[in-house]
Amino acid sequence: MDTNFDETYILLLLADSNLPTGSFVASSGFESYGAHGLLRLAPVSSAGKGRTVTAGTIAFIQDSLHTYARSALPFVSDAHRVVDAFKEIEGKPETSHDATIRKLLELDELYETMTLNHVAKRASKAQGVALLTLYSKGFARPSCPSDEDHLSESLTVLIDRLKLIVRGEETHGHLPVCWGVLTSALGVSLLRAQHLFLFLHARSLLSSAVRLNTIGPYSSQQLLLHSVKPLVEAEVSQNKDIRTGILGGMHCNDADDWPATTWPLGEILAVRHDLQHSRIFNS
Repeated sequence: MDTNFDETYILLLLADSNLPTGSFVASSGFESYGAHGLLRLAPVSSAGKGRTVTAGTIAFIQDSLHTYARSALPFVSDAHRVVDAFKEIEGKPETSHDATIRKLLELDELYETMTLNHVAKRASKAQGVALLTLYSKGFARPSCPSDEDHLSESLTVLIDRLKLIVRGEETHGHLPVCWGVLTSALGVSLLRAQHLFLFLHARSLLSSAVRLNTIGPYSSQQLLLHSVKPLVEAEVSQNKDIRTGILGGMHCNDADDWPATTWPLGEILAVRHDLQHSRIFNS
């Protein structure tokens, strides 16, 4: 079968809103942003005051995408590379599983250290383990006596081991690391995995806005098509080559080559989510 068709088919499956992408439990700080009155503080164009909330939503998505791409996308990229390297090892000896797990745990611990607030950590861990469960229960090839796909079986064992480690609270299971693992295991290219990761983040923010009744569903789709698309493309282009540095192979000392949080206000608003008197989302 055509490999391009295979990848497109997987991308359609991963873009399904029924999958655990987080829009029903996490607003990524958007609910707190609105509760603090910041949606109506964005600059308004000549379109008039009626579009203030829409402008505020776009402003939030732009800032959130920028910091998320810079802080989380390098972990997606490195986790994807780790599993890609695992897939290239012939024979899949047990030592290759151990070495791969060790690298993934190092990435996971680094992301835990770099994530600045407990609300974001909570959401990331909940969505990460959900992705590992999704692979085990929904995407892994059904086993049968005649199954000769040793690579698929080995990937299932690897991800099941990682999931058990997360469930046993020996590691955190953050979303960016688990997304890199999932997409590599499914054969999605790194660039596609990066692009879909940021697209789903933006879509989740718009879904949160719809649930909070700050914009309507039609407006959400319009923004996703016309306003969000260039934002996602710009962030992927700017951050696709940034690495965490934990796997080696980096020799540049430029600060722009390392993951970082770029939106301090977003971190403050996320921390204040739990202080709201009433809220729809867990984070």
